[in-house]
Amino acid sequence: MAHATPNTHHDAHHDDKPQGFLDRWVFTTNHKDIGTLYLVFSFIMFIVGGAMSGVIRLELFQPGLQWVAPEFFNQMTTLHALVMIFGGVMPAFVGLANWMIPLQIGAPDMALPRMNNWSFWILPFAFFLLLVTLFLPGGGPAGGWTLYPPLSLQGGYNLAFVIFAIHLMGISSIMGAINIIATILNMRAPGMDLLKMPLFAWTWLITAFLLIAVMPVLAGAVTMLLTDKFFGTSFFSAAGGGDPVMFQHIFWFFGHPEVYIMILPAFGIVSEILPTFSRKPLFGYQAMVYATASIAFLSFIVWAHHMFTVGMPLGGQLYFMYATMLIAVPTGVKVFNWVATMWRGSMTFETPMLWAIAFVILFTIGGFSGLMLAIVPADYQYHDTYFVVAHFHYVLVTGSLFSIIAAVYYWWPKWTGRMYSEFWGKFHFWWTMVFVNLLFFPQHFLGLAGMPRRIPDYNVAFADFNMMSSIGAFGMLITPFMMFAILWHSLKKGEKAPQVSWEGAKGLEWTVPSPAPHHTFATPPKIDDRMLAHGDVTH
Repeated sequence: MAHATPNTHHDAHHDDKPQGFLDRWVFTTNHKDIGTLYLVFSFIMFIVGGAMSGVIRLELFQPGLQWVAPEFFNQMTTLHALVMIFGGVMPAFVGLANWMIPLQIGAPDMALPRMNNWSFWILPFAFFLLLVTLFLPGGGPAGGWTLYPPLSLQGGYNLAFVIFAIHLMGISSIMGAINIIATILNMRAPGMDLLKMPLFAWTWLITAFLLIAVMPVLAGAVTMLLTDKFFGTSFFSAAGGGDPVMFQHIFWFFGHPEVYIMILPAFGIVSEILPTFSRKPLFGYQAMVYATASIAFLSFIVWAHHMFTVGMPLGGQLYFMYATMLIAVPTGVKVFNWVATMWRGSMTFETPMLWAIAFVILFTIGGFSGLMLAIVPADYQYHDTYFVVAHFHYVLVTGSLFSIIAAVYYWWPKWTGRMYSEFWGKFHFWWTMVFVNLLFFPQHFLGLAGMPRRIPDYNVAFADFNMMSSIGAFGMLITPFMMFAILWHSLKKGEKAPQVSWEGAKGLEWTVPSPAPHHTFATPPKIDDRMLAHGDVTH
């Protein structure tokens, strides 16, 4: 076993939290507090984005235009996606990285703490800029979250606000990524080799490189949009010799790795939780690391599978089809390893485990529908229908979001020193399982029947499945408040959590007291080389 000395002895001043509100939360450089800020911000953004999806599903509850004008409907679909992706999923993963990576690798803090503070505080201003567009003349952006020209260029002044907001989000992401790379490569405790790190740290290391590679590409694409709109260039205007399809190529060169930026940390989280509640080390640790790196590499060379219908040559279509199918191999390795980890394990089904198992099953469904979309002749039928909407929501909601919720339930006792009610945690899980599938599964059938995405009205033939989907959405809108209530109750009245909150939990984070002290690992923990730390740290 790898022996890590419990980090229980601190000088008194190490655990003194800053007293004033401003010092504690605004000027903080502590990785745990910044992680908390990211998670709170992301929770608020999930509620804002969820409210927008509520407007979308309310309008689609029945055929006919009922509640909002088509222009406002388009603004909701566009902003819903931008808020959920850049305000919900990504900050939540960065928050989890801030909280857990130093604890998992035995570092006292992030490598660049002041930059860490700055990278968070950029975000509220970015989203203020994005959301204030709703109150501008002409309203918010309405060209879809992909901002395809020429449609996105037909909006009013909102485009400048949206592009500036995207630049700020990108700066924040790049700073966060640099910080994570610097921390993991330079601040691991002595004896914590790269191939001993927990898988969550590995997936984030790879994700951080993806972020640094693709965020500038998005910045370039939207800057060209900006100059087309306000400075008379014609990068994407056919009338001036430009090419609107070029925007799609540049956008998806960012957009496809972005999909993996939002799922690789989820793979890491699930790879932490399944071994704990199966009471077995993770099956095929090194294979998991190589599979993650393979997925990251392949994500750069498949971007045009989003564009099969733009008229690309047959050779291009065949290449992107086969390259896309290739991603199923390392992803299949991961799913196999998760199932093998559980196989004949001494499994128990606490709340985090339920979310993790649901992730494996439902994410796999999203992966299968992705393989269907990769087949060129079939994609001609599926493209821009609700089948695509169903596919990416199975990946992003039952994938990314489920893993975030699993992580919060898993590490909550370590963060707060309190246990939550298992009964209500499981109630939250089963409620979500029913309504998330009621929301997104019928959308596969709508898409196969030919219902286009991003439309505020539809043929009466689509009415039944749309009503089911909307009922699912209304059920889902309750879930963040349910989770908030469970965690708030735990904070106020929950039982005290032991240092090792889950039987079977391994890793350095379980060697510090619960709640984790404000400063940890002021003295690096001693890690013994006799056993790999990614599955076996004794307490």
